[in-house]
Amino acid sequence: MIHIFNKGIDASKPTLLLLHGTGGNERDLLPLVERIDPDANVLSVRGNVLENGMPRFFRRLAEGVFDIDDLIKRTKELNEFLDEAAEKYEFDRNNILAVGYSNGANIAGSLLFHYKDALKGAILHHPMVPRRDIELPDLTGKNVLITAGVNDPICPQEESVELKDLLEGAGATVDIHWENHGHMLTYTELEAAKKWYEKNY
Repeated sequence: MIHIFNKGIDASKPTLLLLHGTGGNERDLLPLVERIDPDANVLSVRGNVLENGMPRFFRRLAEGVFDIDDLIKRTKELNEFLDEAAEKYEFDRNNILAVGYSNGANIAGSLLFHYKDALKGAILHHPMVPRRDIELPDLTGKNVLITAGVNDPICPQEESVELKDLLEGAGATVDIHWENHGHMLTYTELEAAKKWYEKNY
């Protein structure tokens, strides 16, 4: 997978896995690192799927309708890439914190739904529920932050609450931060993410 890896100065910190939204790339979320933790390793990945020339992490059939077969395939692909990257760049495979926005948040959520040890935790900006037809692995000890919009036209408020409930039902500790700016990623969301990160890591 096309990616950027920047080695941090504190190996005890989580490696920040940055996952962009539709039409983004591996450079989009790099500015967030300065706000969250400039001392941490950064692995920023570009999605392998193109939708009308725009990179994504998995296919969709329509707005808000995921291609589940492709989601499963791409989630496995990303999980295996994390194994390879941890070996290549010599970071702790068991200490990865995903930071995803929109489509990137959805693939991060899918990693949690499918693989018990894929992530230590996640910051999910405007995510949706990846799947509703599977039993989640035991996510005890995982910390997750969801930031969401009460008026998000792409990801309804109920969807964010359902995701929180599903993750908590699997044992994760989930916080949710509400905004009122549609599907936009806002400065106040980033501030909330920073405070959450400092509290948990």
